Amino acid sequence: MYPKLFEIGPVPVYSYGLFLGLTFIIGSILFNRELKRNGYSENIGANMVFLCLIGGIIGSKLFYVLEEWNFSQTKPLSSFFTKELLLSPSGLTFYGGLLLAILLVSIYSRSKKIPVLKMFDLMSPAAALGYGIARIGCHLSGDGDYGTVVTGTFWEFIGYSYTNGTVPTKPGELVHPTSVYELVAAILIFAYLWRIRKDYAVPGIVFAYYLILSGVERFFIELIRLNPIVVAGMTQAQIISLIMMITGILLLISRKRLEKQAEAVMV
Repeated sequence: MYPKLFEIGPVPVYSYGLFLGLTFIIGSILFNRELKRNGYSENIGANMVFLCLIGGIIGSKLFYVLEEWNFSQTKPLSSFFTKELLLSPSGLTFYGGLLLAILLVSIYSRSKKIPVLKMFDLMSPAAALGYGIARIGCHLSGDGDYGTVVTGTFWEFIGYSYTNGTVPTKPGELVHPTSVYELVAAILIFAYLWRIRKDYAVPGIVFAYYLILSGVERFFIELIRLNPIVVAGMTQAQIISLIMMITGILLLISRKRLEKQAEAVMV
């Protein structure tokens, strides 16, 4: 494991932080390409990427505090704003960042009179690929995002030991490298969204597929993750994934219906 890759003077460069940075760089390149293809200014892309960066970091940290309820109860709120927590790779929860980023992009889009669902369509492929890139950082740092102990000859071949990770496994213990599984899933989701991104005139359909596919992927990966059960036999991530899937399905149905109506009028 390589939680810390190298140092630039006194500043350590963490593997998770590096790949998180690559996530935003590659994501912004893809997003700006899509903006240009659809006739939007690159300035809009720069502003939205900045909002996603701010929303992603702050939202993920806030969600982390909510997850670690004991942490937020036993320490004052000011402890959330310490340099160590704000600048470290720990305490970054994907769904918190995603939700706040969606909110900020929605507000910005409405203020500029830009179709919100259209922007989400253009962002979806980049978001899917970016999630996978960030998971490379999770794998290299061994930050505890791995899964349960593997059983059986086949899974032992795939299993991985994170003895030198930031959240180490026991010596010789092989666990599911769920970050690698999610990387593969993210690449497949990105490839599908990238292929269909030009197929629909009605905005919101690509975003709907993103919600559904990302929700399904995370829901099932949680079955072999170590996260605690919250309610109804599900983890917190599974509950949010289920909400994403339902939202995506309802959005897909409504937008497909609108697309059929538009096609009927044209005929």
